[in-house]
Amino acid sequence: MHAPVHPKIATRQVFAIAGPAMVANLTTPLIGIVSTTAIGRLDDAALLGGVAMASVIFDCLFWLFAFLRMSTLAFTAQAQGAGETQEFAAILVRGFIVAGLIGTALIALQVPLAAVTFSVMGGSEGVTHAARTYFMIRIWSAPLALGNYVILGWLVGQARPNLALMLQIAINLINMAATVLLVLVYGAGIAGAAIAAVLAEATGFALGIVVAWRLAGGGFAVPRATLFDRAKLTRMLAVNRDIMIRTAALIIVFLFFTAKGAREGDVTLAANSVLNNFLLVSAFFLDGLANAAQQLCGRAFGARDAKGFADSTRLVLLWGIGFALAVSALFALFGPTLIDLMTTSDGVRQSARDFLLFVILAPLPGVFAFGFDGIYVGATWAREMRNLMLASLAIFLVTWWAFSAFGNAGLWTALLGFYVARGGLQGLRYPAMLRKTFKPA
Repeated sequence: MHAPVHPKIATRQVFAIAGPAMVANLTTPLIGIVSTTAIGRLDDAALLGGVAMASVIFDCLFWLFAFLRMSTLAFTAQAQGAGETQEFAAILVRGFIVAGLIGTALIALQVPLAAVTFSVMGGSEGVTHAARTYFMIRIWSAPLALGNYVILGWLVGQARPNLALMLQIAINLINMAATVLLVLVYGAGIAGAAIAAVLAEATGFALGIVVAWRLAGGGFAVPRATLFDRAKLTRMLAVNRDIMIRTAALIIVFLFFTAKGAREGDVTLAANSVLNNFLLVSAFFLDGLANAAQQLCGRAFGARDAKGFADSTRLVLLWGIGFALAVSALFALFGPTLIDLMTTSDGVRQSARDFLLFVILAPLPGVFAFGFDGIYVGATWAREMRNLMLASLAIFLVTWWAFSAFGNAGLWTALLGFYVARGGLQGLRYPAMLRKTFKPA
């Protein structure tokens, strides 16, 4: 029988996991940002547009397979809670197999994938040519980048977020150094930026293997029967499938939001881009708490500790509300100043101020959207997550249709409605899931 998680201990654990996760989240988009910054120094608009377009494609493409990190984290935390530490190596190797298969498939399908993607993006000939060059090189990092997702999830699942953070920092430092060297010193252009990204992911994966090797006691030897246990493989694939569908629905919302914003004109599109940076900042904090929820709830789930699970849920949501209020207050106080720092266009500044209220309000429903995401992932309630996210997507589309006459304000209203729906639907379903999961044997 496992001892329940004491609330005071859980509070410290929330910050022990959430703190490094928040910092790690800040590093996540840096590969694309560094590539864009270095190429921007070459004073070629087509190259800059190309690397920006390709970076967005990779952000969405790899994000689609973020289930590798989430499911690995959840299964590892559950194994830790159940005292099945011998299962750690099997979880890691299974994750590597799935990451390798997906990454290899992406490489094999790179030509049709590029053709479809760039056709949809609709860039100019120069921008598309540059983006294709970057894409065809960086796509070779797919198995490595997805393998890094597995390692990061495995480390956080064991409550070792500092090691995960160190690996992400290493990946980004290597990327920065290689990009500067290849692009600005050796003049390798957009190909150099892509090669730097591949080198960074490869080095990060190698370092991650060394770290995992040491934690696993010097080996990943897993009996074949354990590695390919039918029940565990079936459960892993089902959870991964459902989280992937859930993530695809989430991507659709943000792509739809961007596309509809673009139809409102260049000024509105630019203003929305500025305000999206505010949403990213709040997401960094809230997603860090979601990481804590995944580990703590996963461990309590594995230990069959209903009280520890409920305590972890309450603490994550309470601290999330505190962070959300602080972030909203900062946006309200310093939002106009931050907008002015991000753009010099008077039209964009005014438009961004007109819609600032939406991003001030967003962190509050975001607490429950991100918090319950982490809780549901930790408990591997993936099917429910998938269904509720699809329902939230439907609510988003219906809300946009209902408020479409209000233009960009209607679009932002739909996005806030989506946040409310995500958190609200999962919150309403939570008590029933808790009873079902921890019902007496």
